Amino acid sequence: MGIPLRDVTRRPTHRPVITVLIVVANALVFLLELAGGDAFVQRWSVIPANVVAGHQWITILTAMFMHGGWLHIIGNMVFFWAFGPEIEDAMGSLRYLAFYLLSGTAASIAQILVVSSSTVPNLGASGAIAGVMGAFIVTYPRDEIRTLLVIGWFIDVTVLPASLLIGFWFLIQLLSGIGSVANVQGGGVAYMAHVGGFVFGAATARLFEDPRRIAA
Repeated sequence: MGIPLRDVTRRPTHRPVITVLIVVANALVFLLELAGGDAFVQRWSVIPANVVAGHQWITILTAMFMHGGWLHIIGNMVFFWAFGPEIEDAMGSLRYLAFYLLSGTAASIAQILVVSSSTVPNLGASGAIAGVMGAFIVTYPRDEIRTLLVIGWFIDVTVLPASLLIGFWFLIQLLSGIGSVANVQGGGVAYMAHVGGFVFGAATARLFEDPRRIAA
């Protein structure tokens, strides 16, 4: 498993204000989850069967700020912080915010299409972050990412090309998503949301980016 820590090739030339605000929003919503318990999760997470029936569409937005536990939110925010500031820098704050929310929306729709009859709550920022990763591999594929490698008992910090790190991550999501399609009521990781967010991000990144902001 590779955990991205930061881009060692470049640093943003502008402050990642939106990235920071999104992290704060996720943290605040997680605290509300802890206080509200299962009732909060049921109310604000995506339940595919409900959305398909025309109910609780707002949860497509709210669910992307929710998480299933401490490891879930910490892991997501680590990935987000590794790639988000550079993509915000390339797009500009407002375009980046719109891109992030649309990536999360595309991710939720992809998951709903695959498990449309499921009554299992879906939640997490992973789909939106996958969109950011899709944009990153299109924009800065040659950047080197400082990465924490964990393979069994082997732990090391190394530098990997973004194309290799993100590409391998996407391949795992795609294969896992294909394998989980038949289990429509199963919980666990919403792999197809990751795939949907990533594909949206990679396909639309250039539409949101400002060419004058992109460093070579």
